[in-house]
Amino acid sequence: MSKIKSSNLGYPRIGENREWKRALEAYWNGNISENELIEKTDEIRLNNLKKQKDEGIDLIPVGDFSLYDHVLDTSATFGIVPNRYNYSGGKVDTDTYFAIARGVDDAVASEMTKWFNTNYHYIVPELNDATPDLVENRALHYYKEAKEKLGIDGKPIILGPITYLKLSKGYQEAEFSQLVNTFLPLYVQILQELADAGATWVQIDEPIFSSRVDEEVIEAAEKVYQAFANEVPRINIIFQTYFEKLFAYERISKLPVKAIGLDFVHGDSLELLKTYGFPKDKVLAAGIVDGRNVWRASLEDKLTILETIKQFVHEDQLIIQPSSSLLHVPVTKTLEGKIDSVILGGLSFADEKLQEVVTLTKGLKEGRASIQGEINELKNALNNLQATYRSNDVVRKEITNLTEKDSKRNTPFAERIKLQEERLQLPLLPTTTIGSLPQTPEVRSTRTKWRKGEITDLDYEQFVNDNINRWIAIQEEIGIDVLVHGEFERNDMVEYFGEKFNGFSVTEYGWVQSYGSRCVKPPLIFGDVSWEKPITVKESVYAQSLTHRPVKGMLTGPVTILNWSFVHDTKPRYEIMKQIALALRKEIEALEENNIKIIQVDEPALREGLPLDADKWDEYLEEAAYVFRLATATVAADTQIHTHMCYSNFEDIFDCIDALDADVISIETSRSHGELVSTFEENTYTKEIGLGVYDIHSPRIPSVEELKQNINRALKTISPKQFWVNPDCGLKTRKEDETIAALKVMVEAAKAVRKDQLATQK
Repeated sequence: MSKIKSSNLGYPRIGENREWKRALEAYWNGNISENELIEKTDEIRLNNLKKQKDEGIDLIPVGDFSLYDHVLDTSATFGIVPNRYNYSGGKVDTDTYFAIARGVDDAVASEMTKWFNTNYHYIVPELNDATPDLVENRALHYYKEAKEKLGIDGKPIILGPITYLKLSKGYQEAEFSQLVNTFLPLYVQILQELADAGATWVQIDEPIFSSRVDEEVIEAAEKVYQAFANEVPRINIIFQTYFEKLFAYERISKLPVKAIGLDFVHGDSLELLKTYGFPKDKVLAAGIVDGRNVWRASLEDKLTILETIKQFVHEDQLIIQPSSSLLHVPVTKTLEGKIDSVILGGLSFADEKLQEVVTLTKGLKEGRASIQGEINELKNALNNLQATYRSNDVVRKEITNLTEKDSKRNTPFAERIKLQEERLQLPLLPTTTIGSLPQTPEVRSTRTKWRKGEITDLDYEQFVNDNINRWIAIQEEIGIDVLVHGEFERNDMVEYFGEKFNGFSVTEYGWVQSYGSRCVKPPLIFGDVSWEKPITVKESVYAQSLTHRPVKGMLTGPVTILNWSFVHDTKPRYEIMKQIALALRKEIEALEENNIKIIQVDEPALREGLPLDADKWDEYLEEAAYVFRLATATVAADTQIHTHMCYSNFEDIFDCIDALDADVISIETSRSHGELVSTFEENTYTKEIGLGVYDIHSPRIPSVEELKQNINRALKTISPKQFWVNPDCGLKTRKEDETIAALKVMVEAAKAVRKDQLATQK
């Protein structure tokens, strides 16, 4: 009998109905105790494991669950806690753990950034002068729990030492090898304790090797995994990579581990096998089901790929699994009751992907005939989905006829900015916010009532207008220079447009974790995208009618809409991105026609979409800059285009930021303010910019002095005539009292620095 195994790399934490999110927020708000939080999250975790057991997964991941973030969990494992939290050693308690992620009192939160090229955010480890120690073997705890409570001999998941260190900050590159030596015995101890407890398989995630790494990093991996093999030979280690092809394949595939995990969905892993073969003494863990998209896999096509893969390995040396953790997709489609049945038939969320893995494992073990019924059913579902494809010949013709000229504004920035200054009459260091204002429980519940038909359209519109009216007055009272309407009518910055553009569909329960308890519901793109009628004009015009100060029109950019949607894998991504840009262009023109003269087109996901393979960067960045300009190029010279970007390594995309040709860019940098400013020290940027001066992801209220320091730090590099003062992101998730207090501090700090600057200029 074939010994081919099925496996999973990780399961969503949030629960079918986001029970995890609600438990976390209830604890943070003081509504439940720590014991109640642990009880609720234990229940979610065990239910996740039971699902995978019932589905028939052979190698079930344990230790993938987290109360916030798996990278932060790794830091807590080793007692890596910044000094500002007054940590005295030993197991990291729950409140300290959350303080690192969210900030507390005078201790700012640790930096948060994107997990490779996904919309998941991790907490960046701060090593600095830390003395790592194994203060809690979390992997061991979860392994024992699964074994004792559910009879599951699980596969512990550990974030590998090379990836953990390369994602960390607070050390010089020259110190990397020494840090590897410091952490190595701690990892060995984790593995020894797992082996002593009976664990046979351990998945060590090293996704850093899906990007280009230097010789020192490869040598470090060879040293580390040789030590693991020498010290803990009882453990079968899976060296797991994902998101793209394995870099330095020839070297890494020879590591003394039991298995190598490769992504056969994204990247060119099959080409690596064909070129270099696969070691005869290893198991190949083949990521064949897409862990990052929600469309059903063609079982026939996937089985063909697996049959090709089998040519390079013995059939007993194969594991079938998703391409990455299922953290990046919703939990289950069984709750979806309103979506078109044909579209539903083409969807596959986490639970359904487990079924696909099990089915493909059976098909490879027993032959195609054993799963022919499933293949036929899927063919019908995919054919039905293809038949519903919304084709738009007008849009396709527009795309075909596009030229570079279509993406160029008629007036260069140096001339535009003079016209904009004359029209807007803003002070030095103007203040603004990023766009969204607090979505209170009342806002969310009223939207739900409206969607359920419990209140009329007129009642809902009046409710939205009342909130806009109130917040325009609040912003004026605080003294903000450029206002926003608050986006009270919007559920999410991408989903909202997915509900309005043709070619999209939306789900009810398709939630995915973005950061902490923050979940988003990406829309589905399965047709040509087009604009039908104004989407944001009514609220923007109403807000502007309430004030003499400028109010920004707020849109989400084409790159972000694409990257934060689930695009059917048969649709060319760059072509769809251009279609979205043309749809947004019509919306921008409608705003301008209604005298909205500052229009913000947010691109928080631009850096996120950058391929891990640096050879593919230029094409992506050129396309991203082109579609942004395509969306914004037709506005008048005195209409000011803003954009916003989230946590990123901006040095990688500096030229692209400039190529967007936005008049003002704001960047989410409060947790890594100095590092970002250094990018602008090393590069010349002539347009206007706002570096987020305080962290909206934390409930703490910054001090005036703290924000003055942040502003003045930036002004050492950036001219005060270029600089805007703003929070680092939208305020949707914050409470009203927190928001008002922090904005008052921000405006006070801006006015103080403005006064100093004007005095200096005299």
